[in-house]
Amino acid sequence: MDRFDIKGKRIAITGGAGVLGASLANGFAEAGAQVAILDLAADRAREIAAGLGSSHIGVEINVLDTDSIERALATCIGEMGGVDILVNGAGGNHPKATTGPDMPFFEIPKESLEFVSALNLSGTILPSQVFGKHMVEAKQGNILNISSMNAFRPLTRIPAYSAAKAAVSNFTQWLAVHIAQEYSPNIRVNALAPGFFLTEQNRFLLTDKESGELTPRGRQILGHTPQGRFGEPDDLMGTAIWLVSDASKFVTGIVVPVDGGFSAYSGV
Repeated sequence: MDRFDIKGKRIAITGGAGVLGASLANGFAEAGAQVAILDLAADRAREIAAGLGSSHIGVEINVLDTDSIERALATCIGEMGGVDILVNGAGGNHPKATTGPDMPFFEIPKESLEFVSALNLSGTILPSQVFGKHMVEAKQGNILNISSMNAFRPLTRIPAYSAAKAAVSNFTQWLAVHIAQEYSPNIRVNALAPGFFLTEQNRFLLTDKESGELTPRGRQILGHTPQGRFGEPDDLMGTAIWLVSDASKFVTGIVVPVDGGFSAYSGV
C-alpha cells in the first residue's frame, strides 16, 4: 500500500476552485500532499486553500495566458519549492455554444465555439508546456488531465465541448509518448474521464432549479448509467490517487472513465 502514498507531493490543480477541482484538492490534502489551487477566481482559490491548512496555497491563473501560467508556476516554486504533479482541471462549456430551441447549431457564434475549444484544449496544453518544462528540468513528474465522457461518445447539444474533450484525450496520449521518448520515462501523462457529476455548470440542466427533480435530460442520463446515480466528487479520488502515485508507475497515456458504467452501456 506504500505505493499509493503521496505524502509530501506538491500538486498544482488548475480550475481548483470548481466543484471537482476543490474535491480533488481536499482529497489530495487529506492524503498528505501539499496543494496549490490555481484558478481565475483567485479569492475563492485562496479561501479553499486556507480551509485545507496553512501549507496549501491559492494562486491566480489564466490558463489561456502563458505569462499568467508562468507567474503561477513561479509562485508555486517560491511557496512550495516546486511542483511534482499538475492536474489540468480547468475547462467547461458555454451557454452560447450549446444547441437548443433558441440556438440552432448553424447559428452558434464562431466566438463561442472558439472560447470553449480554447478553454478546454489550449487550457490543458499551455499549462502542460509551462509546468511540463519544469518537470523535465527535475527529470520527474506527473500530469493528470481531465477529459470527459464526451470524448468517448459525444453528447447532444454541446458540439464544441465534446470535440474539445476528445482532443484532450488525444493530446494526453500524444504528450505521454512525446515526453517519455524525448525527455524522461519518469514523467507520466494520463487522464480521468468523469461521467456525470453535478457541478455549478450542469446542475440546472440535469435537475429542476425549483423542485430539485430530475429534468428529462437528467432522467435520460441516469437511465443510461448502470449504477443509477450521478457521481459524487469523492468518487474521483481513488482513481486520481492511483494515477498520480507510484502505484501506477508503469501506466502512461491512458484515459480512465469514472462513470458508473455509462461508457459500457449500449442502451439495451
